[in-house]
Amino acid sequence: MANNKRLRIGILFGGRSGEHEVSLASAASVIRALDTEKYEAVPIGITKDGRWLVGTSAAQKLLPEVLKTGERVVLPPDPSSSALVSLGGGSAQPSVKVDVIFPVLHGTFGEDGTVQGLLELAGVPYVGAGVLGSAVGMDKDLQKRVFREARIPVVPALAISRHEWETKRGAVLMAVKKKFGFPLFVKPATLGSSVGMTRVSNAAELPAAMDLAAEFAQKIVVERAIRGREIEVSVLGNDEPEASIPGEIIPHREFYDYAAKYLETGTRLEIPAKLNKKQVAQFQEYAVRAFRAIECMGMARVDFFLERGTGKIYLNEVNTIPGFTSISMYPKMWEASGISYSELISRLINLALEQHKEKARTKYSIELPAGAGGALEG
Repeated sequence: MANNKRLRIGILFGGRSGEHEVSLASAASVIRALDTEKYEAVPIGITKDGRWLVGTSAAQKLLPEVLKTGERVVLPPDPSSSALVSLGGGSAQPSVKVDVIFPVLHGTFGEDGTVQGLLELAGVPYVGAGVLGSAVGMDKDLQKRVFREARIPVVPALAISRHEWETKRGAVLMAVKKKFGFPLFVKPATLGSSVGMTRVSNAAELPAAMDLAAEFAQKIVVERAIRGREIEVSVLGNDEPEASIPGEIIPHREFYDYAAKYLETGTRLEIPAKLNKKQVAQFQEYAVRAFRAIECMGMARVDFFLERGTGKIYLNEVNTIPGFTSISMYPKMWEASGISYSELISRLINLALEQHKEKARTKYSIELPAGAGGALEG
């Protein structure tokens, strides 16, 4: 592609997820920060019922408008086109070409490997983790299993299927009470932004918390509550990832729930976090190890607890598509580490192109010697 031609970046947002609204805020920030001399933003919205719509007019600069009046498109799983195909709506263009997709999707059907699988089939370069890293990164139970294998300390937890909870409620409640004291946390295994999560103070609150989590996922995770500080580290890169300086979330509520994150003011972000040099190095080392353990690519925000009293570090989870507003922790920690928001987005796009080029080196078929085909017949 000629150097004087801007890359068309498809900003994929919205989605069939409990974090749909969060995605809109992140995507709007990414579009505003794109270097317009290098990139042209193509807003691609996914409605709550799964329809793909692309913004094609000046009136659709606001992302909610794209979801209302955008042109209906689909992305065929066909690498020969690498284009969004129009399903009608008056556009003169039969398809919408993009050079890179930037998924700014959070939660189910966006951060869990499903969209990434479609993009792989379509042969389109995309920002962030691949199918495997996204799928494992979305499952709080599987993450913990991988991290334990990588010798990274994690919060003690119990995973319970929705089927098991609904058919053996008494046995599940007994198992949870036997394994944990109170307080504890109950959360859907495959969702973020604290959606469906409850802090349970006593046994009487446990059934309702389990019911709520079961509404949002087929697997529920119950964790011991850690009394401590919430420390986060941003990671950037592909095969040679780097960690930012750590930051700290200081919530005004008892814990950092959905309301504290998105609906209320009062929560403070402290960057850099008040830590000694040894602690900083340990958080960064664990963050990079976790990133590599789930075979992540591009970006991730790695969340930790620093337990009060003991000073123990526990890895909470890895977010493969972290919040991306200009005041979100992921870009803020990189800004404090010397990388501006706009530069960060450019680096992520370049990492996506590098990874796409690396994948192209892989053979997916074999060439048979002349005359060998007959052996495969009949």
